[in-house]
Amino acid sequence: MENTPSSLLTEPLKLKRGAENFIAYNRHHQKNKIFPEVLFLGGFKSDMRGTKATYLQNLCQSRGQTVTCFDYFGHGISSGNFTQGTIGRWLSDTLAIIDEVTEGPLVLIGSSMGGWLMTLAALARPERIHGLIGIASAPDFTEELIWASLTESQRLSFVSQGIIQAPSQYENQGFPITLQLVEEGRSHLILPRELPIQCPVHLIHGDSDKDVPPELSLRLAKNIQSDHVTLTFIKGGDHRLNTPIALERLSSLLNELSQKNTD
Repeated sequence: MENTPSSLLTEPLKLKRGAENFIAYNRHHQKNKIFPEVLFLGGFKSDMRGTKATYLQNLCQSRGQTVTCFDYFGHGISSGNFTQGTIGRWLSDTLAIIDEVTEGPLVLIGSSMGGWLMTLAALARPERIHGLIGIASAPDFTEELIWASLTESQRLSFVSQGIIQAPSQYENQGFPITLQLVEEGRSHLILPRELPIQCPVHLIHGDSDKDVPPELSLRLAKNIQSDHVTLTFIKGGDHRLNTPIALERLSSLLNELSQKNTD
C-alpha cells in the first residue's frame, strides 16, 4: 500500500449539490498564479485517493501549482448511490467544480471515463480551458464498450432487468452497469462528430490496454479540431497507466502546457 503524504490526508471539502447531495473535493490552493490550475477527473468507479490523483497532487504542490481533485456523485466519499449516476450527472458535477471551486485558466486531466468528461467540459466551458490531457481516455464507453459488446439476447435481458454486471480485472464482482447509464450516455456521445475544441490536447494510452482499446484515443484525437493534438502510446502500458514511464510522460505534458501559460 502506498504512503499518502500527510498534506493529502486533510479532511475533504464539500460542495453542496441541492438539499441533500454534495461533492467531496480536495483543493491545494497556491497564491502564485503563474501556472494554470489543474483539475483532475477520475475514472469510472474510481476516487480522488487513487495513484494518479495522489501523484498529481504531490507534483502540483511541489511546483506551486493549484490542483483540485474530486469524487463524482456516488463515487468515493461524495454522496449518492453509484448506480443512480449517469454521464450527464457526472458532467454536471464536473461543471459545478469548474464554476464554483476553480479559478482562471484550467488544465483538465481526465483518466478513462474522465477523458470523456474532460472533453464534454471543454465543449461546455471553452473560455476556461487552457489545455487537456487524457489518460487512457474512454469516450463513449457506454456505447462502444458495453452496449456494442452484448449479443441480441443479452441486450434483451439488459433491457428487461435494467442492470448488468460488467466484468473487470480490478473488481472481483465486476461493475454494475445500469440501462439508465447506457441510454442517458447516448445524449453525450462524442466519437460520431467533430469537436470544436481549439486548445492544446495531449492523449496518452497504453498499447496493451485490455479495458479500453487504444483506438478510442485515436478516434478522439482525430475528431478534435485543434491543430495542437498529440497521442502517445506507452509500450506495454495497461489501462491504469501508473507506471513510472507513464507518470513521467504525464508530468512532462503538464509542464509543457503550464509553461505555455507563462510565455
